[in-house]
Amino acid sequence: MLPRLGARIAALFRATAPDPFVLAILLTAATYLASVWMVSSGKTPNESPWRAVLNMWQGPEGFWSLLGFGMQMCLILVTGHALAASPPVARLLRAVSAAPRSPRGAVAMVSAMAIGFGLLNWGLGLIVGAILARDVRRAMRDKGLGVPGPLLAAAGYTGMMTWHGGLSGSAPLDASDGAALAARVGPELAAAVGGSVPLSQTTWTALNAVTTLGLWVIVPAALAALCPRHTPAAGAPEPQEAARADPAREASSPGVVPAFLEQSSLVSWLIAAPMLAWLALEFGSRGLGALSLNTANLLFLALGLALHGSPLRYAGAIEEAARGCAGIVLQFPLYAGIIGMMRGSGLAASISEWFVRASGGGEAGLSVMMFFSAGLVNMFVPSGGGQWAVQGPIALGAAVEAGAPAGKLVMAVAYGDQVTNMLQPFWALPLLALTGERARDIVGYTALAMVAGGAWIVLCLAIL
Repeated sequence: MLPRLGARIAALFRATAPDPFVLAILLTAATYLASVWMVSSGKTPNESPWRAVLNMWQGPEGFWSLLGFGMQMCLILVTGHALAASPPVARLLRAVSAAPRSPRGAVAMVSAMAIGFGLLNWGLGLIVGAILARDVRRAMRDKGLGVPGPLLAAAGYTGMMTWHGGLSGSAPLDASDGAALAARVGPELAAAVGGSVPLSQTTWTALNAVTTLGLWVIVPAALAALCPRHTPAAGAPEPQEAARADPAREASSPGVVPAFLEQSSLVSWLIAAPMLAWLALEFGSRGLGALSLNTANLLFLALGLALHGSPLRYAGAIEEAARGCAGIVLQFPLYAGIIGMMRGSGLAASISEWFVRASGGGEAGLSVMMFFSAGLVNMFVPSGGGQWAVQGPIALGAAVEAGAPAGKLVMAVAYGDQVTNMLQPFWALPLLALTGERARDIVGYTALAMVAGGAWIVLCLAIL
């Protein structure tokens, strides 16, 4: 029954969900109109709300504000893909991908691995989940077993549903830094919650342990239950093969010296060695706290250079991987513009305040309603840091007023931010590029995972 239900819901989303770029355009238009409505009452007669919102859209915190972050995402896609294409890692991935003995086991393993790596770092979980989804499907086909490609891709995406409970959660990390918190919510409110909200009250709590470990079990199990027991191995076309060196490019060297330099592993080590040395020193002094998008990208880059064996082979792998960056380049500015309008107009804050008023002020109700408000805002502001900037002052202000634990409200915002990633294709773009799937094909499965995981989160917030 469950596989049939999953297939029907996936078919419904496949028939109704627009392309991610079209969705980004529609969300931009809807946010613009809602923002104009929000600011129109507060503007003087000589000021045009239409022009004011246009300025927010194109302002310093708008359309172009995610350029640096977009480059980070492109790099994690191409360096992760190129690392997976290196001979040693490709052999390791083939061994791991061949481990599952059944389609349901394959889906559960991909989801569990994506969640596990996502708890270390969300970008790491995203790229590991994508690569495993691609390679596990290939390995299962070699065994004559079919696994729906969209379901495997959905499993690879589930790290983005749990990451805030791990080491790279934006809201808990930001709230634990006293200076950052004062800048974010104001010195008076920061002082009211004790100057900061330490990780001992957010990430390292029984609430987060039970919630996150529960998700680690529930989400893979739910997706595995949606997988048919017997599926023909034939189906959708294979995703694009892993990058290979370009023989024509290798043959284009004009002479002996350039050919030696282009094929020499020594040249690769000239840059890979200092990268690895710096990473060793950084992690040696800071531990896992040094893990970030930048250090993950640097690690992928250094290991890829070393394992491909020559600069030219690595450059060929990067060229192949870079083809998947089109969606990131195209859509990130649109979502940055949406964030600018949501912040500048006060629309995001207004949504959060409405949910706070509807909660009744009790600790459990406040936590649950803050979770739902964060889930709604995340559809328009799909950025953990950006969303915390909008909702942090409201969440902590509500905690102070109601006498509720500040850490619990921080995690409620964090959980809401992560759970609706399963409906928002913004973060799926690198995964879709690597797996060859389309957003409309995976969102039916991720929506069901969101319902199962969301119910568990609400239960935990209500009783813990």
